[in-house]
Amino acid sequence: MHPDHSPLRARSAPHHVPPLLLEVDQMLDEFTRQAVQAEFRFDPDLPAVVTVEFLAERGPTAVWRIGRELLHRGLTAMSGSCDVRMWPTLPGERPSSWLLLESQEVEALFELPTAELAGWLEATYQVAPAETEMDGLDWDGFLRGLLGGPAVPGE
Repeated sequence: MHPDHSPLRARSAPHHVPPLLLEVDQMLDEFTRQAVQAEFRFDPDLPAVVTVEFLAERGPTAVWRIGRELLHRGLTAMSGSCDVRMWPTLPGERPSSWLLLESQEVEALFELPTAELAGWLEATYQVAPAETEMDGLDWDGFLRGLLGGPAVPGE
């Protein structure tokens, strides 16, 4: 027997990445910021998606599921389209990125600290490298459901 040297295995990384709690600034208008807690969660069983919960001091929380790649690219360049976009701010004292979330009901712009988010995302890639994100998906079942086809007996 020989050891498994498969490139698909994470490099001696833990199987769990703890949530990241960040204080972010929500832009209420051009000049007004409001501090908001944002909790980023990673599930190794769904590695392509990061769940972000915005914990408002008053009012309901908001939960968004954002592509991990979109967040990673948005640290250094424009990333995303439509409902979720992210891009770096202009160079300054504290490196940060803008995260714009839009839906039919609401539009929200947040400024996120880059260093903490970048480190946390790197930990998620240690657990589940980008090239393995789609490995666990049931493509046949997904396509059958998408196309409205019958389920295969025995599944």
